[in-house]
Amino acid sequence: MEQESRPVVYPGTFDPLTNGHVSLIRRGCEIFDRVIVAVANDTPKNPLFTIEERVRMAQEVFVDQPQVEVEPFSGLLVDYVERRGCRVILRGLRAVSDFEYELQLALMNRKLKRQVQTVFLMTDYQWLFISSTIVKNAAKLGGEVRGMVPDPVYREVRKKYGYPYPINS
Repeated sequence: MEQESRPVVYPGTFDPLTNGHVSLIRRGCEIFDRVIVAVANDTPKNPLFTIEERVRMAQEVFVDQPQVEVEPFSGLLVDYVERRGCRVILRGLRAVSDFEYELQLALMNRKLKRQVQTVFLMTDYQWLFISSTIVKNAAKLGGEVRGMVPDPVYREVRKKYGYPYPINS
């Protein structure tokens, strides 16, 4: 008997993609057949990078991982999940402070589309303090964010804020 494919959608703004996101995506690949990284176009945030830049950077990071797809999406997440033929949303939790917000989102999504489930994974301990906002704020002021984001993202963050990319990298 052939086993049904189990894809999962991992949504976010990924502005920028951090090593915490990467860790969650790789761990998601251990549980699901395919991880669709859904880069949100509609966001209340004011992104540093365009949707095209965010998608391109994530695609570059996962170029050698065929089980990871990266694409933009607009509109309601649950509608996108349904269009992609998925039934599961993957979300990461860093700390207790994330839980309340993530629970509200999961319950709203469940109310909108009963058949869509949300699965939470705890972030690896070394990434607990990392968020895209913290990385951007540090980088904007010249802080060293190498090791917090993948190398292709690091180069783009440095360039976006007008800092040269170190030659010895």
